Amino acid sequence: MKIRPLSFPAMTILFCLVVLAAPPDPTAAATGSPDGEMVVHTADLETCLEAALENNRRRPASRYAVEMAEAQHRQALAGYWPQISLQGGYQLLDQDPNYIFPAYNFTLPMGGTIPITIPGVGTVPTNAITIPEQDIKLMDKESFRASVQGSWLLYDGGMRKGLREQTEGLVDMMQQEVRRTDLEIMDSVKRLYHGAVLAAQLHQVGKDTLARMEATLNLTETMYKEGSGTVKKTDWLGNKVMVESLRSMVASLEKNELMAQAALANTMGLPWHASVRPVDQEMPFTPFAEQLDGLVGTAYRFNPDWAKIEAGIRAAEGSLRTAHSGHLPKLAVTGELFRWWNDYDAGMATDRNKKGWSVGVGMEIPIFSGFLTQGRVAEARARVAKIKEEQFLLQEGIGLQLRDIFLSLGAAEKSHQATLEAMDAAVENRDLNTRAYQHSLVETEEVIRAQLMEALMSAQHYRARYDHIALQSRMNLVVGTEVLKKLEE
Repeated sequence: MKIRPLSFPAMTILFCLVVLAAPPDPTAAATGSPDGEMVVHTADLETCLEAALENNRRRPASRYAVEMAEAQHRQALAGYWPQISLQGGYQLLDQDPNYIFPAYNFTLPMGGTIPITIPGVGTVPTNAITIPEQDIKLMDKESFRASVQGSWLLYDGGMRKGLREQTEGLVDMMQQEVRRTDLEIMDSVKRLYHGAVLAAQLHQVGKDTLARMEATLNLTETMYKEGSGTVKKTDWLGNKVMVESLRSMVASLEKNELMAQAALANTMGLPWHASVRPVDQEMPFTPFAEQLDGLVGTAYRFNPDWAKIEAGIRAAEGSLRTAHSGHLPKLAVTGELFRWWNDYDAGMATDRNKKGWSVGVGMEIPIFSGFLTQGRVAEARARVAKIKEEQFLLQEGIGLQLRDIFLSLGAAEKSHQATLEAMDAAVENRDLNTRAYQHSLVETEEVIRAQLMEALMSAQHYRARYDHIALQSRMNLVVGTEVLKKLEE
C-alpha cells in the first residue's frame, strides 16, 4: 500500500477546513497589545446581552443625540412664550448735549405797541420784539439707564408650528436611531456569542481529528516496521506530513477561538484584555415558523428605518410650513418699563422723562423679498416629495430583504438536515475505515481521507447551524421587534 503525500483530495479537504474555521466576523474582534494579564469570563447569552446593553459605548452616544434633539425641540417651543429681557447701561459723552434756540423777531399784530424799558433811555413803546439766540443744555453728559423689555408674538403665519413639527420629527428620528443601535448591539452579541461557540466546536473537531490522525500515524509506523511490507516508510512519511499540517491548522483554530471570545467581550463593553467564554457547548437549532407576509407587516410597524423615514416626512412637512409662513404677516405686542438717572434736572432730564413705561402693537407684512420665500417653499416642497419617494423605495427594500432572509432560512434548514446526515455517515465511514486499516484491508490514504472527511462534514454542519442562527438574528434586526421582546421580559 502506497500513499502520495498531500494528495489532491486531502489538500482540498484541508483547505475547506481552514475556510470553515475562519472567524464568523473577524472585523469585530478586539484589538490591543498582547501584553498584560488576560481576564476570562464565563457567561450565557442572556448575561452577554444585558452586559452589552449596559456597557456598550455606542448607546451613550445615541442617547446624547436624543438629548440634543430634545433640546432643539425646547428651543422651538420657546417661541410660544413672551420674551422678556432686562437691559442696563452707562453712557459718558464728551460734552453735555445742547439745543440752540435760534433768534426770533416777534411783531405785534394790528399795529399794537408794548412799552420796553431801555437803561439810560427810559420807557419806549414798540411793536417789534427780537429774541436772541439761546444755548440750552439738554442733560448731563453722564447718565445711567435700565429697562425691562418684553415682546409676545401673537401671529406668525405658522412659523412656530412648523419649527415645532421639525424638532418633533428630529426627536423621533433620533429615538429610532437609539432603537437601531440597540438592535445592532443585540444582533452583534448573538452572532459573536454563537460564533465563539462555533469556534470552540471547530477547535474541538480539529483536536479530535489530530488525535485520531496521530493514532493512525503510530499505527502506520508500527505496520511498516513490523508488518509484511504492505505499508512502507513513504506511507508513514506522507501520513506524518498530513498530521503536521493538521497540527498547524489546529493552532489557527485555537487562535480563532480566542479572538472570537475577545470580540464578544469587546462588544459587551469589556476591556481589551478581557475575554468571554460561552457557557453553551453546542448551538441550538429551532426551525423558523413565521410567515413572510406577517413579517413584512410587522416590519412596517417596528422597523427603525421605516419609523425614522416617517418622522423625517413629518419634519420636512414642518419645514414646508415654516417656509410658507414667509408669505404671511406677523403680529406682536411689545412693552417697556424704564428708569433713567441723570444729574441734570432741566432740558430733557426732567422727572417725567426719567421713568415710565410704554406698550405697543407691531405688525410686519412681507411685500417683496426678491422671490426668496418662493424659493424656500419650492425647496421644502421638493424635500417632502423626495423623502416620500425614498419611503416607497424603503418599503420595497424591506420586503425584498425579508424575502431574501426568509428564503435563506429555508435553505439553511435544508442544509442543516443534509449536513447532519452527511456528518453521521462520515463518522460511520471513518470508524469502518479505521477498523479495516488495522487489518490491512484498506490503504492509508483511504483512512486519512475518511478522518478528514469526518472533520469537514462536522465543520460544515456546525457552520450550517451558525448560519441559521445568524439569519434569525438578522431577521430580528430587520423586523425590529427584538428590543421590544427584551423590554417585555
